[in-house]
Amino acid sequence: MEAEEKDRLKHYLDDEGRVKRWPSRKNRQDQPLILQYLASQFTAGKVYNESEVNIILKQNHTFEDWALLRRELFEQGYINRSTNGAEYWLTGKTKLY
Repeated sequence: MEAEEKDRLKHYLDDEGRVKRWPSRKNRQDQPLILQYLASQFTAGKVYNESEVNIILKQNHTFEDWALLRRELFEQGYINRSTNGAEYWLTGKTKLY
């Protein structure tokens, strides 16, 4: 992660490293940065159920909208899921730090 990206990311994190707000439409370009950060909280090669995904997201943000984050992670290609939504996993798009 470049220094500029780290500075932008810090703007969205609290002192404990949790995402404190979702970037507004005006700052839409920062959404992938947040999604990448959240995706890095998952383990490559591990399959998660929806409840496990929600727990990780709840632990890593403070604005109480884990469904938005889960949906965005999936729709933007950072995680994938089975057709019935029972299993989730990281995709190749995710950079691991």
